[in-house]
Amino acid sequence: MRVSPLLSFSGIFVCALFPLVICKEQRIPDGKLLVVTVATKETDGFKRFLRSAKHFNYTVKVLGQGQKWNGGDYMSAPGGGQKVQLLKVALEKMKTEDKIILFIDSYDVVFASGPKELLKKFQQARHKVVFSSESLIWPDRHLEDKHPHVIEGNRFLGSGGFIGYLPNIKEMIADWTGKDSDSDQLFFTKMYIDAVKRKSINITLDSKCRLFQNLHGALDEVVLKFEDGRVRARNVLHDTLPVIIHGNGPTKLQINYLGNYIPNTWTFETGCTVCHEDLHPLTALKESEYPLVVIGIFIQQPTPFVTVFFERLLKLQYPKNRLKLFIYNKEAHHEQQVSSFLKDHGSLYQEVKFIRPEEEMDEAASRNLGFDMCRKDQDCDSFFMLDIEVVLKNENTLKILIEQNLPIVAPMITRAGRLWSNFWGALSAEGYYARSEDYVDIVQGRRVGVWNVPYVSSVFLVKASLLRSELKDYKLFSSHLLDPDMAYCHNIRSKGIFMYVTNMHTFGRILSTENYEMSHLHNDLWQIFENPMDWQERFIHENYTHIMKDKLIETPCPDVYWFPIFTDVACNHLVEEMEHHGEWSGGHNVDTRIQGGYENVPTIDIHMNQINFEKEWHKFLLEYIAPVTEKMYPGYYTKAQFDLAFVVRYKPDEQPSLRPHHDASTFTINIALNQVGLDYQGGGCRFLRYNCSIQAPRKGWALMHPGRLTHYHEGLPTTSGVRYIAVSFVDP
Repeated sequence: MRVSPLLSFSGIFVCALFPLVICKEQRIPDGKLLVVTVATKETDGFKRFLRSAKHFNYTVKVLGQGQKWNGGDYMSAPGGGQKVQLLKVALEKMKTEDKIILFIDSYDVVFASGPKELLKKFQQARHKVVFSSESLIWPDRHLEDKHPHVIEGNRFLGSGGFIGYLPNIKEMIADWTGKDSDSDQLFFTKMYIDAVKRKSINITLDSKCRLFQNLHGALDEVVLKFEDGRVRARNVLHDTLPVIIHGNGPTKLQINYLGNYIPNTWTFETGCTVCHEDLHPLTALKESEYPLVVIGIFIQQPTPFVTVFFERLLKLQYPKNRLKLFIYNKEAHHEQQVSSFLKDHGSLYQEVKFIRPEEEMDEAASRNLGFDMCRKDQDCDSFFMLDIEVVLKNENTLKILIEQNLPIVAPMITRAGRLWSNFWGALSAEGYYARSEDYVDIVQGRRVGVWNVPYVSSVFLVKASLLRSELKDYKLFSSHLLDPDMAYCHNIRSKGIFMYVTNMHTFGRILSTENYEMSHLHNDLWQIFENPMDWQERFIHENYTHIMKDKLIETPCPDVYWFPIFTDVACNHLVEEMEHHGEWSGGHNVDTRIQGGYENVPTIDIHMNQINFEKEWHKFLLEYIAPVTEKMYPGYYTKAQFDLAFVVRYKPDEQPSLRPHHDASTFTINIALNQVGLDYQGGGCRFLRYNCSIQAPRKGWALMHPGRLTHYHEGLPTTSGVRYIAVSFVDP
């Protein structure tokens, strides 16, 4: 009996022919596989590669660690020969003939599956060496016609990944005599298109991307596949699940995006699986041992709620003596607010550097200078960039970012009610904003984690070790073509440094600086449209949202309702705004400000329209008064229209009181703007029909009562001081 072997590969196949063909394929043990890569520096991409390799228990040998890279910048020009030279030397020391070598790039590679699947697919290729494939030829287009044709799939060789038996790979690179800067891809390509060598070494391409997926030229073919707690990249053109994903050429951002998920970085079942790895908790440290942080505060344009920004800065939960401040203010309008903060609180911080408007420093230079303050201070651990329009609600933000222990990390903040945020999920071909597939889910909190992104702005933390190493003597924000923030992110990406954004916590939001009026004394009062959440926090009483639930609405007289509405700040600002305007009426019956020109019951007042506040006041009535009206007067629905809305001033020597009258309204709002007993004596309101008086109005509280027919009332005498009230005749 004669047995004839079929396609015998080093004992892999045991086949026999006797009238029946019997063929048993022996699986290659995982232990036979060695992953070999070159990494002269431990970059963020390399760490990601090792993490994915460790997840699947690959054995990895790293070549070139600590050596100088002389292989050129083969992102834009041929290069990479140093990798081949390092591999050649390493293989000469290897003796196990049946060892399988996977030679792969690492800075832009992630594993999507383990050795078992990789080796199975390698066996199924029926060749001794399998290269990754590409749809684009590089680096010599003139060699296109010499490539063997394939029935289906990619035709051209990619040198960023190949797998094969040790003897065959040794034979393949034995002829390498090139320089470190020569093209490894060209070397392997010429070998592949040489029919004799291709057959001798037994080389083929992974044309359908079963083992290797090169992303360059194939971005439209690759989608994420979520299944059973794992994430794979699926090639929809060939319906394959590649084991290795390679962001070759200009696809670094795409591999970063895929690396946010593959192999199990984030799944629908588990959420983020790596967000709590490599943390540096601060809980074990004494406050005196906390890392020293330089906070860079940048005021580039007129911005609302600057005083509130500094109030929040003071509340940041971090020891002040471990903080240094770098403050750049371009706007003279905000000079008083900054100076006031520094006068009152600057001594709390270890050091303060202040760049004033008169120094005329531009934005890029100021941000570079801020980095320098940290870079040159050997005690500085991190630089915390914080633009003035950032509303940092989370007092633990700085602690959270430090504990993440990432090179550059930003807390995700958004503009209220919009998808606008301080990060981009992708870039357009021109390097500007593009929306990634997961952007909306991240912004809206449907996917929570720590995300590798191509752009962050407004607020982020940078490790000082980066500023002193890869970014040493680097003017990161300077560019003749790009805005400072875009220049910064471009320069960071070009260095292969990863930027992250975290939405693991709620951090805050970012203000709109559009249409910010600076013509008033207290310009923030006019922000109810542009920044409604900040307006409410600043000016609406803290108990307002609880008045229904906690039954805070009082009924001091029949059908008269009393409830908290304004903060002390709102009351003070409105009074100061009116006094600043200064055009108080004379309290005469003839009044050209109103329709008909005659006031039956005149007061000393200033109308809201005199300070161009009527639109904002109407919005206030709609948002905050109308809901209470509709609750307390069931069946009545108001549009909060008014002809008269004004601030009244009562003084003993001017107009101390107001005679009995009906209001020209369906209902009236009367808000006390200062405090009885402190700012004035006397005052109050008496409803004659019910003989019911309210003699101690509370500052910031509103009286709401019917205007016509039933609630005939008078203003009680102010006996000393000055009393202010804001009155609105609603639905006249």
